Amino acid sequence: MNQSALLRPDWTPATIALMILGFMVFWPLGLAMLAYIIFGERLRGFKRDVNQATDGFFASCRRSHAHHRPHFSTGNVAFDDWRKAELDRIEEERRKLDEMRKEFDEYLRELRRAKDQEEFDRFMRDRKNTKRDDNGGPIAEFQTP
Repeated sequence: MNQSALLRPDWTPATIALMILGFMVFWPLGLAMLAYIIFGERLRGFKRDVNQATDGFFASCRRSHAHHRPHFSTGNVAFDDWRKAELDRIEEERRKLDEMRKEFDEYLRELRRAKDQEEFDRFMRDRKNTKRDDNGGPIAEFQTP
């Protein structure tokens, strides 16, 4: 068992021990560990959303900075034209990569949604196929005499 599996956000002996130890040493550490155990699964999505927002913010800063940057001329018109064409080509490639990343993120979201739907449908099918007694509990298939 590797270390990341030991500290997954779940009620494992390791996380419970760390939470208790955190409360004993300094109560905010125990509280942070408790929050990690309870809300840890949501941290990946939160981190991804924050990273995307940060990437978008800095990308817009780069674009706005590039538009307001004074045009530096070397004095060689041919070189300046070539440099401008290359920078435009690179910016177009960056735009294409950003679009591809957005498409891939949407594809992953759709895969997750389909997987969740499949698991839910399987649960509902299994639940429907389970025989119930009058009290609402499942009927045992094999009863001992």
